[in-house]
Amino acid sequence: MGYDIERFVGYVNEGLLCCICRDVLEDPLQAPCEHAFCASCIQGWLVHHPNCPEDRQTLDTGELRPLYRYMRNDLNRLQIQCRNREDGCEMICSLESIDRHERECEYSRISCSNSGCPILVERRHLEAHLAVCEHRSRECPNGCGLAILSAEDLQHNCIAELRTELELLRSEMICRVEESKHEMESRLDSQRRHMVQKESLLQNEIDELKGQMSRMMSDVHSLMAAERQHRQDLEQADLEKQELMELLKSLQKECRISSADGNKKPTSNIRPLTRLESLKRKPREVTVI
Repeated sequence: MGYDIERFVGYVNEGLLCCICRDVLEDPLQAPCEHAFCASCIQGWLVHHPNCPEDRQTLDTGELRPLYRYMRNDLNRLQIQCRNREDGCEMICSLESIDRHERECEYSRISCSNSGCPILVERRHLEAHLAVCEHRSRECPNGCGLAILSAEDLQHNCIAELRTELELLRSEMICRVEESKHEMESRLDSQRRHMVQKESLLQNEIDELKGQMSRMMSDVHSLMAAERQHRQDLEQADLEKQELMELLKSLQKECRISSADGNKKPTSNIRPLTRLESLKRKPREVTVI
């Protein structure tokens, strides 16, 4: 069913009326023949009639389409009164806004929020009704804290209620403690496994570093031994160099003497040459530390 045309303020175009209920279109749908209907009206019609109610052309539910945009805009701009106008609401708004207003309208009748209360009350009077509602909950006047919902609850045993409440709290606390315990144990097991894996990885890294350190120390010792050997060779070479230099100087001196004294025997040069040959044949002594 559509919106009652009597609720609208001003002129309503004939093309915005449902062809079945003759009220203003609500959730409109359009047939291929361009006749418009309320969604509930045309769907109910097609259950019993396979044609358009205006021109009797064949029509199926799958052929229905949304209203043309310009018609939808004209429809949304119509001004309509709130359905609670008879209760005192004077709101007039556009058709596209009326649903939102009526959901929040202070004159709308809503059910009491207290369980078991059958009364419908205007939204603006709900607070006042809740204060005097016979089905409202109240705390026990004896101080046990029980919510009293009916006259029979006034005769309850406070001690028994408190014991029941205490048992419920104790059971709930035990359940929470057990849940916390299981959760903590699960976390500890997870952390323990993680630590064991981490420890194994670290131990492997330590062993690898130890192996690298051992190889490095071995290389260092080899390098130090080679360096000492090289140093000894250099020292031995320096000694031989010094001896050769001294021998060379001696030979040069003797040559000068020989050239100055031509009467000397040629056998005088035998001794330096003999010393040079013996120096060449002298074995090197290498001390390895």
